[in-house]
Amino acid sequence: MALRWTSISGFRIAFAGIVLLLCAAAAAIDGSQAAPIGVNWGDMARQPLAPEVVVKLLQSNNISRVKLFDTKAPILEALSGTGIEVMVGAPNSLLPALAAPGGNGEQAAADWVAQNLTRFLRRADGGVKIRYVAVGNEPFYGPNNATYGHLCLPALRNVQKAIGAAGLGGKVFATVPFSADVLDEAGASPDPSSGAFRPDIAAVMRGIVASYVETGAPFCVNLYPFINLVYSTGFPSDFAFFGAHSSRDSVTNLTYHSVFDAMFDRVVSALAKVGAPALPIVVGEVGWPTDGNPVANVSNAQRFNNELLAHVANGSGSPLRPDEPFDIFLFGLLDENLKDLLDGITPYERHWGIFLHDGTPKYPIDLSGRGDSGSWPKAAVGVKHLDRKFCVLSPNLHPDPVVLGQKVDFACAHSDCSALQVGGSCSGLNSSMIASYAFNNYFQFNYQQAQFCNVDTLGMVVTTDPSTERCKFPLGLDYPAASSRSLLIARGTIFSALFPFLLFLVL
Repeated sequence: MALRWTSISGFRIAFAGIVLLLCAAAAAIDGSQAAPIGVNWGDMARQPLAPEVVVKLLQSNNISRVKLFDTKAPILEALSGTGIEVMVGAPNSLLPALAAPGGNGEQAAADWVAQNLTRFLRRADGGVKIRYVAVGNEPFYGPNNATYGHLCLPALRNVQKAIGAAGLGGKVFATVPFSADVLDEAGASPDPSSGAFRPDIAAVMRGIVASYVETGAPFCVNLYPFINLVYSTGFPSDFAFFGAHSSRDSVTNLTYHSVFDAMFDRVVSALAKVGAPALPIVVGEVGWPTDGNPVANVSNAQRFNNELLAHVANGSGSPLRPDEPFDIFLFGLLDENLKDLLDGITPYERHWGIFLHDGTPKYPIDLSGRGDSGSWPKAAVGVKHLDRKFCVLSPNLHPDPVVLGQKVDFACAHSDCSALQVGGSCSGLNSSMIASYAFNNYFQFNYQQAQFCNVDTLGMVVTTDPSTERCKFPLGLDYPAASSRSLLIARGTIFSALFPFLLFLVL
């Protein structure tokens, strides 16, 4: 994971290309009223909730806007006729085809629009209310740059052209979501007013922004206050939220009370430098995880998201765009236990949800944006759980710690043990409970089949929930399995930090 740094008044702000998207809205922002709160709906889970269950969850919580990362037909079919506004995505893997020369890219874009937009927009039930198309995702971030960076502008233009040819111009808008490292931080001034695009991509960014001005499409960039707090030594915690800490821009003399506003205004400044000073901005991805890191917890997530929503609701905007309300999509709706952990260094990636994997709310949050931070979201209904069975380490066994470590390592490599990471909700368990937690996750990931608990005769199935007050043992869901392609915890990655404890703790 590559981090870029900036600072305000002597402390550093980490710009990470992993998470928060700021997108420019396609239509002019209403200066008097914020847009309804949106959420990101990702489904990188082993047993993802049925789309119809998720749609009902959205509706019961009055969520009228969602951002997707692809165009899965079952999800779009579930959204059809609901009136929920949608941003769909054409993933990076499609960029080579969409950007192909000699007319091939134009044809690929036309085919994609027909298959993924037109057929879902024009249905008897009113269709899917598709508003935006995200063309790729973070193409200039880290390793993506060499593979996809040069493709994003031609792909974007071809999709824009196909949208127009389909009669959808002015109704559906194409954009490219960027990570924060499109901003130039090498030797840059710490002030938000100094924001500018990286020199190596400045010409491409100028072309992309010009296309947005022409078509009314949004600009997208990733920022994350959580990342600043985690990776910036000495970063003032109140500034990651919306607290008492403040910092002043030495050029504009404007005062900032949150890193969110400072990040936002660096983007505003960068856009101004390429001729788009008034391009509206919507936050397409912003949130706080609840596990997998010492500062990723329910308390901080509840604080950040509720303070953010209150900030949005008051309509004050940012210092460089006062009285221009924010337009945001929270990240994310549900926990996703198949998300990439970047070789174990980002275990919090699987815990961004406002809801657990089964649609259970984690904390009170006012999704209406009216300021009622004590209001609990409504839980998903009709969720199909597996039987109330758990897998634990057999209590009468005293296996060799090295052997046990190997078995826990194996179970974690094929399930999700991110909560066991240092600072996670299950990081304080003793060795037998660590083993039980790992075995149970492996058991649930494999639909409670007996052979997946009997890990070399070490595990046993029980019906009593072994959870502690702080560490919850998950129960699997009775939905079709997603691909296991994202079970990317390398052997030893998660458990390597835990293994020494097994050598010294008494079972």
